[in-house]
Amino acid sequence: METVVIRSLEPLIAELRARGFTVVAPKARDRVIRMDEIASESELPRGHGDEQAPGRYRLRERDDEMLFGFAASPDSAKRYTQPPSRTLFRMRGENIEEPEAEVPRVALLGIRACDLAALAVQDRVFLGGRHPDPDYRKRREALFLVAVNCAVPGGTCFCVSMGTGPKATAGYDLALTELAGPHRFVADAGSARGAEILRALPRVPAAEADLDAAERVSRTAAEHMGRQVDTEGIKERVAGAHDSPRWQQVASRCLTCANCTMVCPTCFCTTVEDSTDLTEGAAERIERWDSCFTLGFSEVGGSPVRGSGAGRYRQWLTHKFSTWFDQFGTSGCVGCGRCITWCPVGIDVTEELANLP
Repeated sequence: METVVIRSLEPLIAELRARGFTVVAPKARDRVIRMDEIASESELPRGHGDEQAPGRYRLRERDDEMLFGFAASPDSAKRYTQPPSRTLFRMRGENIEEPEAEVPRVALLGIRACDLAALAVQDRVFLGGRHPDPDYRKRREALFLVAVNCAVPGGTCFCVSMGTGPKATAGYDLALTELAGPHRFVADAGSARGAEILRALPRVPAAEADLDAAERVSRTAAEHMGRQVDTEGIKERVAGAHDSPRWQQVASRCLTCANCTMVCPTCFCTTVEDSTDLTEGAAERIERWDSCFTLGFSEVGGSPVRGSGAGRYRQWLTHKFSTWFDQFGTSGCVGCGRCITWCPVGIDVTEELANLP
């Protein structure tokens, strides 16, 4: 289908809702941009931007009417493909119940190119190999992805270095580029169902001026990344830095709080917890998000495998930028910068990589 221009997102939101999708999109609440359910375009964060730096996030007012004039929020698509908590089974007496996974039809409106890349990474983790996760597959197939190409990268973004953005090139159902003067969206379909939705909307063919303006948006964003990483030989360089004194230096600042892994769109570690109710003779097993930064994440003989903060930080960074290639054939980092922004002490992964020998 040809590239078109749509003037408002209201018909798109209404069409998705009419087809049974819960529309989840950015909303300004609690002084931050969060992904939440919306019912109309009026709930989008019109005229809002953000400032992101190591350990710092501030919502700010823009002097225009742009709906997506901000960088990545702390929420990614991960919570809709790999929920923070899910019940694996319940027992009552001798009866065992394995609940069916709740798989709502969700349309993610406003997902960025880095998050599409992260979904592709998660697909390799959960759907590759000999034991694909059927629950993940159901949730993944239930997603309708409306990407918005980044116009304003954050101060911690480095997607250009990782080859994942700022323009969405694959993995979406619809892709939008927001333009001003007049306010409009250049839209193209990336799937058959995306084209079907687009045909149902009021639209006009994109003029050459629209296409040029959309290209300038992505080019300008690529030229204004807040961070960069030299990825030449990074797999071998990180693996060879096992005994670097830099690990101790970063550990002196790291709180091992796991914020970085909780906001990361590709981290997938979980733990399993059992709870019992002796009065009812019932038990339940729950899977929850976990992190390699937690002391008890991996134990042998009752003792943690990595007792030091330096060891846990080294494990995380080495996995992301080195051994992830061995496991899944790709980097575990998409350059979204969330781990930098939401680290309470402002540890900058790009700085740590640059200072490894």
